[in-house]
Amino acid sequence: MKNSLHERVADFLMRYPPFDRLKRTDLIGLTQGVTVKYLEKEQLIFNQGDSTHSVFYVVYKGAVAIEQKDPTELIDLCDEGDLFGLRPLVLGPVYQLQARAYEESIVYAIPIELFMPMVHNNPPVADFIWASFQTNTRNPFSESDRGQLYAAEYTIQSGNNIEEPHPLDLQPIAHRGKLVKCSPDTPIVALAKKMRDHKVGSIVVHDKVRPVGIITDKDLRNKICTAEVSLEATAAEIMVSPVYTCLENVTVTHAQMMLVRHRISHLCVTVDGTSQSKAVGVISKDDVLMAIGQNPTLLIKAIMRAENTSTLKKIRVQITHLIQRYLDRKIPTNIIANLITELNDACIKQIIQLQLKKRSEPPVAFAWLSLGSQGRSEQLLQTDQDNALLYQDPPDGREDEVKEYFLSLGKSVTKNLKTIGYEYCPAEMMASNPKWCLSASEWKQNIQHWIQNPGREEVLLSSIFFDYNFTYGNKTLVESLSDEVFEQINLHPVFLAHFALGALQSPPPTGFFRSFIVEQDGTNKDRFDLKRRALMPLIDAARVLILSHGVKDVNNTQRRYEKLAQLEPQNEELYMDCATATKDLIKFRTKQGLAQNNSGRYIELSLLTKEEKIKLKATFQAVKHIQELLKLRFNLTAMM
Repeated sequence: MKNSLHERVADFLMRYPPFDRLKRTDLIGLTQGVTVKYLEKEQLIFNQGDSTHSVFYVVYKGAVAIEQKDPTELIDLCDEGDLFGLRPLVLGPVYQLQARAYEESIVYAIPIELFMPMVHNNPPVADFIWASFQTNTRNPFSESDRGQLYAAEYTIQSGNNIEEPHPLDLQPIAHRGKLVKCSPDTPIVALAKKMRDHKVGSIVVHDKVRPVGIITDKDLRNKICTAEVSLEATAAEIMVSPVYTCLENVTVTHAQMMLVRHRISHLCVTVDGTSQSKAVGVISKDDVLMAIGQNPTLLIKAIMRAENTSTLKKIRVQITHLIQRYLDRKIPTNIIANLITELNDACIKQIIQLQLKKRSEPPVAFAWLSLGSQGRSEQLLQTDQDNALLYQDPPDGREDEVKEYFLSLGKSVTKNLKTIGYEYCPAEMMASNPKWCLSASEWKQNIQHWIQNPGREEVLLSSIFFDYNFTYGNKTLVESLSDEVFEQINLHPVFLAHFALGALQSPPPTGFFRSFIVEQDGTNKDRFDLKRRALMPLIDAARVLILSHGVKDVNNTQRRYEKLAQLEPQNEELYMDCATATKDLIKFRTKQGLAQNNSGRYIELSLLTKEEKIKLKATFQAVKHIQELLKLRFNLTAMM
């Protein structure tokens, strides 16, 4: 049993993002300044207009209401693990909302002074804080506002181009564009056909100047199927009246409150927000639910409360919609990737926890590792799963028992991941495979073998495994494994040359006259392999170079190049070109995948516009130049 308050606080925080992205030592250091606050019901934590505090808050027990005043309106209800009071981290200097204890509660007050260095040094943490703040300024992830998280001082930017941020739930909700309406004397059969033809669930009954009622498909079913009215009746006889109205820029929360308060499913959007002016649109309950569902913080809440795979599968669909929405709004790809990684990790964690509830306590500590694109925080689309399981060395005589436990866990987790949309890895590089479910000593033996005997197979396995990222369990086990990797590389530096040679094995993207080289046979004949010919050369080169510098905990390819640009100023331009090319290729692949409903790996060139082909070819220069650098740095010509 832990007897240290700091350790107990750290144990709690590490269960929730973004604290799960921090090292245990950093987390313990952070808790040294944490204050525990006990709140009575209705106690005010801060008021609207108050100067911002030197701390932000995390709910430990109970619930905290975030409200707008004059008139009082509930904006959000924060419960266990939720962050609030983040304004001083981003913009300051006064609170735009008030925080009140909804019930007896306990919150942790975390000093901003201690937390800010961790934000500066950990972009995924910064991105999550930004998303949690839910600035959905009209451009929620605007680089100008987001830059505050990376600035040396978190002061307000001056100028007229920065709009006042507000939470996502305060953003205007989109309404249906083309209004479908009818007159009060329209026959029921005619209006029903009109609804069918326009594929809508409601129709506004409108006189010459204003809406006088609304009819939903539910109204039609209830009143016609029960013979309450005849088929000869008119719209005026079955419409719901008066119609509830709102302004065009109504917020998500306000719309939600109106629907709940009046127990209705549709709002009519009018010119002045009243029923006395012309109708311009309709907001349905589904519109509100979709807007709420696309809030990444609420999605994580939903994931953490999910009790079965069917619920998680539905949430995965919402995550895909979220990606499309963010791409449409031109949100930076790296921010999208970080948020999707958090959501994917949350899904994986929840499945692990659900499976653990079905079995006895783990016999020893363990850690779940994400590999491949998920490990690099680059998985935007649902691709096949790549994962591994690492467990503490078991006591003598219990090796088989412990291995059987974790293999069983690995099989059930990977099976459930497949159920919610993550396909099995064709090469079986998953925790369900005994080769990828090993004790700490066994993993270290593998690493030693790969680095000391860098043949083709060993280099391939290293390239797959060395992008691992901690997802669940005991992080200390993973940190110890990382130490082993770098210790072995230091002892056997020749490995890097073989590793670099492996990074050159990807075939070139273009041939003579810069024409695309496409697949010559198989199911993808005449298609361009975006992953193998363009992305992988950049990913492989970044991995080799960052390892050669002994840099830990930087797995993302774009961030690896940005770090390399800092370490090698003389090559800054090349590395930043590679970072940009990586970002552009991932974005291109994601858009293609969403459009074609596949992984986006194989591109049908005939479907690309000339502009898209030019942009794609522009990234290939970075591939060529980074491979030339590898040849020179590791003297690979003699090995080829």
